Amino acid sequence: MKLNRRTVISGLVAAIALPGIASPAFADEQVTLEVLYNLPGFTKFHQPLADEFMKDNPDIKINFLAPAPGYNEGQQQVLRAAVTGNLPDVYFSGYNLTAELVHALEPRNQITDLGPFIEAEGGQSFLDENYSPKMAALGQIDGKQYGLPVNASSPIMYINADLVTKAGGDPDNMPTTFDGLIELAAKIHALDPEIAGIGYDINGWPDDWLWQALIFQQGGKLVDDETKQVAFDNEKGLNALKLTRRFVTEGGQNLLDWDQSRQQFGAGRTGFIFSTPAHVQTVEGLVGDRFELKTATFPQEDKENGGVPTGGNSAVILTQDEARQQAAWKYLKFITGPKAQDMIVRITGYLPTNQKATGPDYLEAYYVEHPNVKTASLQADRSMPWAGYPGGDSVRIWRNQRDIIGAVMRGEVTPEDGLKQIVNETNSLMN
Repeated sequence: MKLNRRTVISGLVAAIALPGIASPAFADEQVTLEVLYNLPGFTKFHQPLADEFMKDNPDIKINFLAPAPGYNEGQQQVLRAAVTGNLPDVYFSGYNLTAELVHALEPRNQITDLGPFIEAEGGQSFLDENYSPKMAALGQIDGKQYGLPVNASSPIMYINADLVTKAGGDPDNMPTTFDGLIELAAKIHALDPEIAGIGYDINGWPDDWLWQALIFQQGGKLVDDETKQVAFDNEKGLNALKLTRRFVTEGGQNLLDWDQSRQQFGAGRTGFIFSTPAHVQTVEGLVGDRFELKTATFPQEDKENGGVPTGGNSAVILTQDEARQQAAWKYLKFITGPKAQDMIVRITGYLPTNQKATGPDYLEAYYVEHPNVKTASLQADRSMPWAGYPGGDSVRIWRNQRDIIGAVMRGEVTPEDGLKQIVNETNSLMN
């Protein structure tokens, strides 16, 4: 820019601040946050929420980078950006990958511990007022709060109430264990050999969410905290693999990918399937008026210690610039607050991460009108972190595990041999 006398004088005048009065140059300064989220479909709530936030905070501009295709791709994009020093200010990190992200960025001082910001808001009371302990834990790594939970989904059951009733079951009181569900699935399959009793599409799922669910519902764990080796090299892991085979042999499951399975369910050709609550509106559209659709919580073998893996993401602050950190903290509080969570649930079907959002001022009436959406919120107290594997190779580990699980489901490998293969492959990739 070419400087002239008028420009210089104007700049000097603008820089002078009278005692007790902020300089106009600083008062009018706008902070721009570069924000990266995953999954282009999430634009449907990110953009309107950003518009709402900017309307209430005109001094902060949210500039979205092109969304990453998925959590794995977003993770790699951020790790590459860390090397070049071109990190976004805010990133929405998949829960199962956040530990890997923190362990990569924290030594380089490229990710922000939210502890001081939380303390300024009232400390633990701030967390307790807004997030259940299990929700808050989704953003905690090594005892520190690095993220606040934004999206949360745990697997639920989608039910063809007509088929369940014809098979002698009660769609309003589904079995709460897989043994009971497989027995019901067999009865549905017996109605018509062309109808699958159950769809548990772990063989075609893009990540290990449904595999972890089979382990967690028994009270099991993914990795041993002390040995850093597979923690399901036991009866829990074997039972999980036996279940996947029984889905096929007893429940009549067809080995389809998750999208084909969803289409088959919508056509009335499956008794019940397991999927994310984010699919509620999509499934309702597929079903139409073909049959009565209901949803139910995920079965739980161990009622006391069992749980469900929580998919989704938490917002983390990567900028180390103080002004942008303060702006980013305002944005995190907003998008994890009850108003934003109310909007996210209505758009996506996810369960709310802020416990205030289920109250009368927000989702209470909506849940009465949309019981299929409410189901996910009923298992919020069973939410467990969607775990990752140490060593930063979780994506490759799942691809190997999925191939072995598929072979077990097809009867090409026994559950016993399959477990040995999974344990050996996983342990070797973690080392």
